[in-house]
Amino acid sequence: MTTRTTTARRRALALAAGGAGLALVLAACSDPDGEGGVGEEETSASSAEIDCAAYDEFGDLDGKTVSVYTSIVDPEGATQQDSYKAFTECTGVKIDYEASREFEAQLLVRIKAGNAPDIAYLPQPGLLNTIVKDYPDAIKPAPDATAKNVDEFWNETWKGYGTVDGTFYSAPLGANAKSFVWYSPSMFADAGYEVPQTWTELMDLTQKIHDDTGGQVWCAGVESGDATGWPGTDFIEDMMLRTAGVEDYEKWYTHEIPFNDPKVVKAWDTAGEILKNPDYVNAGLGGVDSIATQSWTDAGNGILDQQCWMHRAANFYQTQWPEGTEVSEQGDVFAFYLPTDQTDVKPMLGGGEFVAAFNDRPEVQAFQTYLSSDDWANQKALSTPDGGWVSANSGLDPNNLATEFDQYVAGVLADPDTVVAFDASDLMPGEVGAGTFWTGIVNWLTGSSTQEVTDKIEASWPK
Repeated sequence: MTTRTTTARRRALALAAGGAGLALVLAACSDPDGEGGVGEEETSASSAEIDCAAYDEFGDLDGKTVSVYTSIVDPEGATQQDSYKAFTECTGVKIDYEASREFEAQLLVRIKAGNAPDIAYLPQPGLLNTIVKDYPDAIKPAPDATAKNVDEFWNETWKGYGTVDGTFYSAPLGANAKSFVWYSPSMFADAGYEVPQTWTELMDLTQKIHDDTGGQVWCAGVESGDATGWPGTDFIEDMMLRTAGVEDYEKWYTHEIPFNDPKVVKAWDTAGEILKNPDYVNAGLGGVDSIATQSWTDAGNGILDQQCWMHRAANFYQTQWPEGTEVSEQGDVFAFYLPTDQTDVKPMLGGGEFVAAFNDRPEVQAFQTYLSSDDWANQKALSTPDGGWVSANSGLDPNNLATEFDQYVAGVLADPDTVVAFDASDLMPGEVGAGTFWTGIVNWLTGSSTQEVTDKIEASWPK
């Protein structure tokens, strides 16, 4: 553990200082046949910064293949695969990466058919619970080396999300912070608007912009293939944290209070003050019902065209802006914390992926362990030059993150005073969190009442 940690930090500092290019450095990790196309001088220079001894613990995996199935599609998928290069070059293993927007639906189909991948990145701990309950023989407990990494580098709460009935299955991968509103700093400055500090101020600003411009203010989209609806669940969850509080939020996703409880209905209606108000949405895109068919990846682009003023989305939306977009307080777009009228807490809606294994071959366990390490977290940061990725791994050096916004988000996640509440839909049973909750959002946006939708979701909760 110590050897890998020390080597990772040395490598991170060398790369950050601008030594060799990342692609060259990683490619030079190992070339046992001497035919990799990297010249002797390049290999010598790069090897001084990448010490493959850090990967000796994984043994010789040359010729082995690990299949990975995930919902992390490009552009994030490309940087995800780049972060494996040191591991693959130094161990000889091949990672067969497959990403799909229909991941949630197709993974269960593949498991049932006996065609599970070696590794899957589960975006919902609730999905992990479903798999363990319905397919206990398919999923494998995490190896001891992975558990040790998680104990060392992660808060125990994160380990709990990957544990079912006392058995630890899935280590956390990345971490998301979702309570942000994207905007154009220059548009705000030119109009004389200030970033709101409370929910009341946010709604007052929304009305003022509408009054000043005569147009819609917010843009939104929840279309995402078979996963359509999930961005809307984030909005509802943020409102639950702000109107009901963290304690009732936890009772909601554990079903200690029903899904159609008045506190839940209030959260939906509060979200509806924006999402179901035709005066406020969907700027440059259409009316309220257009939110259901507008791709979440493109929904915020109206800010760049000065048709939309605000767009609520997570930190990872940074990767969805068109190439060339400057994300900074002096740039084209930036984000502010989605404010609350609460005075004693600043809740942050969080999320993340968890690494589940459906095979316990040595190469699969080695890859699991690598992904749970501080080494991988720093490689991922260095492999994401455009930003949009953070982790709650304590071994991550914030200086390796690409942007000031990423560094800020990492600081929020690491701050002991910040109350990070994990995405509720990800903690609910899969048939609800990745099922009726998603479809309920679409029905709500296209005409159904809050009570109708929440009653139907409550009726779908497994008995």
